[in-house]
Amino acid sequence: MSLIDEQLDFSRVADTFLAHGSLQSPAFLDGRLCARLALDDIAADTWLEEVCATLGVDQPNSREDGEVLLAWRQQTLDALAAPELNFEPLLPDELFSLAERARGLQEWTQGFLEAVAEVASDKRDGWSAALREVLEDLASLTEFDIELDETAENENDLFALTEHARMAAMLLYTEQHPGQPQVERVDTEDDGSTPPDRTH
Repeated sequence: MSLIDEQLDFSRVADTFLAHGSLQSPAFLDGRLCARLALDDIAADTWLEEVCATLGVDQPNSREDGEVLLAWRQQTLDALAAPELNFEPLLPDELFSLAERARGLQEWTQGFLEAVAEVASDKRDGWSAALREVLEDLASLTEFDIELDETAENENDLFALTEHARMAAMLLYTEQHPGQPQVERVDTEDDGSTPPDRTH
């Protein structure tokens, strides 16, 4: 796979959707992608098939478009597994109105929870109480009022909600992939004196 050097953002992926005749927001599929990477390590070819099915095409229109869609998956996977904990959902940025950004977060949450709901119950049995709680709280984001006025208070509220979604995705991933990311090992691996319970 040939990866795109640039950091993909919401607008870049949305433009790729538009090139395929789709006005759908990438946010919903990004929510599904995050959950699928955490729960079943969705392969690149399977991801490409899912996106193409959503766009109503058999395959990407061009090699470049295919690279964007595959780089989207790889970028998300790298961020979820990174020790820097710098994962960010693919959402509309500050160039969009507050209402558009709120709608994007709501769509992301719907996609994320939809993918989580598809998981067999036997896998959920091993989830921690913290993960169960954060997922229950996340469900409320699918129902909040997205018609937000452009105020500092609403801006702060949306930031807090987005942070909750971000943490939910990282918690789901780390519980399914023990030891990833290895947050503290970077500073302590040469020491040898770190107790086992400080590896997370």
